[in-house]
Amino acid sequence: MYSLVDCNSFFCSVEKVFNPGLEGKPVCVLSNNDGCIVALTPEAKACGLHRGDPIFKVEGIVRHYGVKVFSTNMQLYAAMSQRVTNILRKSIHHVENYSIDESFLDLDGYERYYDLAELMKGVKERIRLCTDIPVSVGIAPSKTLAKMGSWFAKRYRGYDGVCMIDTEEKRRKALSAFALSDVWGIGRRTLEKLNYHGIATPLEYADKSESWVRSHFHKPGLQTWLELNGVPCIDTAEVRRRQSICTSRSFGEMTGDLRALKASVASFAGSCANKLRGQGSVCSSVTVFVSSNPFREDLAQYANSATETLLTATSDTIEITQAATRCLESIFLPGIDYKRSGVILSNIAAESPLQLSLFDTNRKRRERKELMHIVDNINARYGVKTIHLLAEGTGKQSWHVKCEHRSPNYLTDIDEILTVRI
Repeated sequence: MYSLVDCNSFFCSVEKVFNPGLEGKPVCVLSNNDGCIVALTPEAKACGLHRGDPIFKVEGIVRHYGVKVFSTNMQLYAAMSQRVTNILRKSIHHVENYSIDESFLDLDGYERYYDLAELMKGVKERIRLCTDIPVSVGIAPSKTLAKMGSWFAKRYRGYDGVCMIDTEEKRRKALSAFALSDVWGIGRRTLEKLNYHGIATPLEYADKSESWVRSHFHKPGLQTWLELNGVPCIDTAEVRRRQSICTSRSFGEMTGDLRALKASVASFAGSCANKLRGQGSVCSSVTVFVSSNPFREDLAQYANSATETLLTATSDTIEITQAATRCLESIFLPGIDYKRSGVILSNIAAESPLQLSLFDTNRKRRERKELMHIVDNINARYGVKTIHLLAEGTGKQSWHVKCEHRSPNYLTDIDEILTVRI
């Protein structure tokens, strides 16, 4: 059996942890540059707000209902996510983080000694007591069904936060009540194809014969069908190893300064390299793209990209940043007010075994790998970008995203630690 632990409205829940007065009130968190709503509480949804709403279009609703608005603070959210993970690892032997607010737990063998539903209710309660983060738990024979279970646990109070799909009757009932478009692994094109064949519910798909599924879909479609029938076959570690990694943001202010653009590209390259190491991968292709503001028709328009292929695949921040900087210099055009830049890493493979090049100029790969490991550990402990390349710049810069409503980094910055007045 597998379990999925999903933190409810995670970004908003973290903000409420440090602002107890927000309990029961509408709260929403904005995207980069305070553009759109990316997370909101049920109270905010009841006010008529939706995920993806541009904040400037719903300012009237925000003011009328007194909705509390926060800028995204990934440093704070990551620190709280790590605390939740630590509790899970102390409770269950095998824990796999799928995202910042979701973790899969392998409960194989635990059923011999525990009632699985009661076991996970205990874990859920420990998380609440230690972090005040509400979670929903799904338990099922496959990870896809476990995600369904967490969805039901979140929306129906009768489950007390834990929904267990452990019988054929429960499985068929869950599949018949679940939206086909919300099934993990079914994207837009797959959904269109299923609807074309007259399939409207997950149950109808699960009831199809294996030969029919094989004749109409490739491996992902077959895996989803097996998972819906309670056969575990999706390796989430493989799913998480992305084929490309991109970090890109619109600037808080437009800039035509090459030095500022280099700082933005260096910062994005560092973030991409960190993600690459986090999934145990290396890349051999670095792409940089820049663009002006397409909505400013009164300004000169420009967009371009460049790619550099590395001799030896790497996850070294220094190598990737150097390649990204060279790409930027090759496409930079003076006299343009740039609004956006980004870095894409592709041709991704597992870091071991690593194919070296005869013409490789880096003779200290082992030492540099150890250095990156040390840097990652320090940044994980003391906060993202605690240690970074000087090329990323220091202090507040024009290209930094707007975050006028950002809450303090209570857990990672001693200067912003929570103060309690008695």
